[in-house]
Parts: sequence; C-alpha cells; structure tokens
Amino acid sequence: MIRLVKDRHVIEALGKTRIVIEDGNVVDIGDIQVDYCPMFKDMHGVDKLNKEFIKKNIEFRIDDFGMCTPDRVIKMNDAVTVGISEILRTNVENGDIDCVVGACDGVGTLLMEDPAIIQGVGGRVSGLISTTPIDSLIKRLEDEGCIVLNPETAELDPLAGLKLAIEKGYKNIAITVIPGMIVKELRDYPVPDDVNVYIFVAHTTLCSDELAEVLFDNADIITACASKALFDYADEHKPYYYGKKIPIFCGTSDGRRFLDARLEYLGKPLTTNEPMDRSNNPSPLI
Repeated sequence: MIRLVKDRHVIEALGKTRIVIEDGNVVDIGDIQVDYCPMFKDMHGVDKLNKEFIKKNIEFRIDDFGMCTPDRVIKMNDAVTVGISEILRTNVENGDIDCVVGACDGVGTLLMEDPAIIQGVGGRVSGLISTTPIDSLIKRLEDEGCIVLNPETAELDPLAGLKLAIEKGYKNIAITVIPGMIVKELRDYPVPDDVNVYIFVAHTTLCSDELAEVLFDNADIITACASKALFDYADEHKPYYYGKKIPIFCGTSDGRRFLDARLEYLGKPLTTNEPMDRSNNPSPLI
C-alpha cells in the first residue's frame, strides 16, 4: 500500500515538550514547560531539562525500541514499578480487565488483551498527540490479536475505541486517555448493564482547575505529572494515592482497587489519603 501521508508523529514528553519525529528522526523540539522532573533526576541525574537532553532521550527511545518506526518493539517488561501500563498489566493478568483501549505510535487507537503488549505499547511512550500509519507495525499487532481502530489513518479516537470494544464483546474495558472533556464523554457513554468502563488518565500537566474537577469526577486513575491543579485538588479533597514525587491518584474505588492490586503484587504499601509529601515534586507545577 502506498501512503500519501508523510511519516510524522507528534508526542509531548519531558516537561510537556512538543516533539516531532519524522522518518525516525527528531525534527522539532518545542518549548520546555517544566524544568525539573524528579524521575529524570533519579534515572539520569538531570537537574534541569534542556533540549539537548530531550533530543538524546528521544533518539535513545528510537534506537532502543524503535519508537515511531517500523522496528517498534511491541512486547516489553515493566518500564517502572508503578505506572499506568504496569497497573493495567497486573489487572489484566488478574482477570479484572479483559481489554485495554490504548494508543500506539504508528498505529493509533487499538484494542489489546495481551499484558506484554499493553506494557510494550504504553510503557515507554509519553503523550501521543498525533501519528501516521506504519503498515508493518499495524500488521504485527493484528497478527498478535490486537484490533486496530483504523489502519488507514491511525486515528486517535478513544470513544470510537470504546464502541468497538463493546461491539467485540468485551465486558471490563479500560481506556487510557490524555486530559480533556473526552473523559466525561467516555463516562457518560451508555453501555450495556454487563459492561464496566474504567478510565485511566495520564499526561496531565497544564490541566486547568475546571478540568481537574472533571477528571476526579469521571476517571478511575489519574497521574499527577506536573499539574498544579491536580496537586491542589488532592490537597483539598484528599483522594487515595500512591507515590511521593509524582503521585498516582485514585478517582474511584475501582481505581483504588486496581492501584492496590499492583502495589500488592510488588509487596509495596497500599494507597493512602494521608497528606502528600511535597518536598520533591516536578517544578514548576503548571
């Protein structure tokens, strides 16, 4: 199949920086909006994010696991101890989730059952803003039993993904999204009585106060990232959470159940709603 669309993938990562990858090369790095991330401080000793480090980090991802290329690795081990993909992986393995509606560079929205693929697709990629189809990658995922929403366009449409998952007969469906009113649309979508929908929200930096309230009203799991609105909301409302530097919040009892399942698997202390340790968060919170 001959593609008329240029190979182009846009992600936001490392301080909510907009990064464009074309034909396996980093072609543009936008403004860095968060200077300090405790995760990258711990892993790489970086005190302040800069464009040189960001370029090298993204190039490492391209070289290491083929991000945004036909060489993309689709099955991986855990990237961190407790992240969205790791929580999903554990709960799929436990049988509490039977389908994950996610997003993959070069593929778009897709349905996944295999815990190793769920981890591989989501574990080491940040916020995916747009992507174009990589035919060979799409075929490999389809051969592994994944269902791609639109192989022709690689569109990102979690609501259409939810509808497709229901059509395919899944009953306990988890959906990963970036913040927006799509979270309320997903929660309000009418589903059969025997279908459960669980919403996992990541990449929340720059979330507004109003949107923070929408997320906590509708999502099950919400990552803090560098969102001032989410930290402030959590300080006031005291949801259950895990993590000191970049907490993961529970919006519902189901979210807490899923997060605790991962923590129990690791032998870590379970979620708490004690006051957060604010001594080593991302900076600035925005």
